[in-house]
Amino acid sequence: MSSYRQALKAARAEHIHKLIENNQNNPRFLFSTVARLTNNQTPPDLNIPSQFNSNDFMNFFTDKIDNIRNTITNVDSTAYNTSTSFIAPKDKLQCFTTIGQEELNKLITASKPTTCLLDPVPTKLLKELLPVAEEPLLNIINSSLSLGHVPKPFKLAVIKPLIKKPQLDPSELANYRPISNLPFMSKILEKVVSAQLRSFLQKNDLYEEFQSGFRPHHSTETALVKITNDLLLASDQGCISLLVLLDLSAAFDTIDHDILIDRLQNYTGIQGQALRWFRSYLSDRYHLVHLNGESSQLSPVKYGVPQGSVLGPLLFSIYMLPLGNIIRKYGISFHCYADDTQLYISTRPDETSKLSKLTECVKNVKDWMTNNFLLLNSDKTEILLIGPKDSTQNLVDYNLQLDGCTVTSSTVKNLGVILDSNLSFENHISHVTKTAFFHLRNIAKLRNMLPVSDAEKLVHAFMTSRLDYCNALLGGCPASSINKLQVVQNAAARVLTRSRKYDHITPILQSLHWLPIKFRISYKILLLAYKALNGLAPAYLTSLLPRYNPSRSLRSQNSGLLVVPRIAKSTKGGRAFSHLAPKLWNSLPDNVRGSDTLSLFKSRLKTHLFGQAFK
Repeated sequence: MSSYRQALKAARAEHIHKLIENNQNNPRFLFSTVARLTNNQTPPDLNIPSQFNSNDFMNFFTDKIDNIRNTITNVDSTAYNTSTSFIAPKDKLQCFTTIGQEELNKLITASKPTTCLLDPVPTKLLKELLPVAEEPLLNIINSSLSLGHVPKPFKLAVIKPLIKKPQLDPSELANYRPISNLPFMSKILEKVVSAQLRSFLQKNDLYEEFQSGFRPHHSTETALVKITNDLLLASDQGCISLLVLLDLSAAFDTIDHDILIDRLQNYTGIQGQALRWFRSYLSDRYHLVHLNGESSQLSPVKYGVPQGSVLGPLLFSIYMLPLGNIIRKYGISFHCYADDTQLYISTRPDETSKLSKLTECVKNVKDWMTNNFLLLNSDKTEILLIGPKDSTQNLVDYNLQLDGCTVTSSTVKNLGVILDSNLSFENHISHVTKTAFFHLRNIAKLRNMLPVSDAEKLVHAFMTSRLDYCNALLGGCPASSINKLQVVQNAAARVLTRSRKYDHITPILQSLHWLPIKFRISYKILLLAYKALNGLAPAYLTSLLPRYNPSRSLRSQNSGLLVVPRIAKSTKGGRAFSHLAPKLWNSLPDNVRGSDTLSLFKSRLKTHLFGQAFK
């Protein structure tokens, strides 16, 4: 019996080890696997009730988009056409460049081995047979690029219904979202086109400066750093700020194809064979729902871009290009991440009349969205008043109407981060702590059957990723708040090393080579600073970090120092990225600041911070 138990334990450990090893970069799969092993949750795709079939979902998804389109009243479609303060680019993209075998080999090898129901062979097998199949696949890709035509099999998608949140009622069709799965080779073709289109947009500076979605060197963290930096500096100057988070209903699915072609032609300068390719890509598309081994009837894609496609997010960004010019007319700051739009304006407490500009701007934005078949969801639009307590308290009775919404929110969730009226991030830290401990308890249940390496992968996938997400915003927060996150990291280290509750934590963290939370925050801020100074970050972050150029010859003029801006109150302005990053940067040794490459900078920075943390 003892031998049997040991063999069973070893077999189980080996099975879990293979699952973790093969899916260490797939957090969704790891989450469902751990939840299933700990009996906490059934995977979302198994929660679909048996009374629903594939046609039910297909009809619901189709009717939903048709209803949204019917709700939108296109009052004046010429109100915001291509003449809205936009200069067409001089350079034109007439055709796409064909690729060689080496480039195709790299694309296929680097792609995830996901297989679509429509693929003739599994992707894993295709990769193994690549030397034999490479030439015909290359002919298909290059023929599509040179002829401006997308093959019909590449324009058929399989939709998988996925419940939006595990706690939602699975018997309600409205709680599911459609996830499109396209054939593997269609994604390869889209990657080729996407790379050339991105290069053209970057070369001609056609991107919206404050659009951080689906762009190289841009992320939700860089967007939030810019927004919070502006809000903190305004608060430091005694101003109040109003933040409005606009919400769109099924934005990717209601895009009008004719308007999108107009954007591509007149806003980005795509013409000739390249424009013909996009017309072919958007026309005659179909999708179906596959559920429980049965497929629904084919349904034409009359609007929108496939959510599972490679080109979809980039085309959506191009579709939204005119929006920035409309907002700028009112002198209001804004930032976009895909279909999430944040508007914010700052003013003195005695000049609240300026806030009326925001009301006019939102109304104008809604009109533009209506004319472009985008539905602004007023019920989910959130508004937050930010500023010093003494200033915001005087405006408690101020009733600001924004398309039926009033300033009532004490907290809002913006791109995964919870913001409060004081920008203290206390609610966000509490939420992260609660979620991290939930996952730690699940990992602790499996710890006995996992080796240290596998357990550490789970810790990094479920906990460290949450502790590090947008932690650049937490710079300068009170030690009492940071300590809450440190408790989480300490608990994870003890579970991983099987240490006792009252063992001293510093040697444990040092043995794992884990930087404490405070230094992880400094690491992220300094990493963003290095990227901003070396062309690896958005321009809106680079502009926040002016280099130090003394008026006379000094030894420090070639040390790569930054100007530390003056602030009125250290409690608010000192937490802004534009103030905190230069202070931390100037405190680094010369050899760290002067690193030639990003990898070398990371290595030297970790060594420096590790010495500071455990000296």
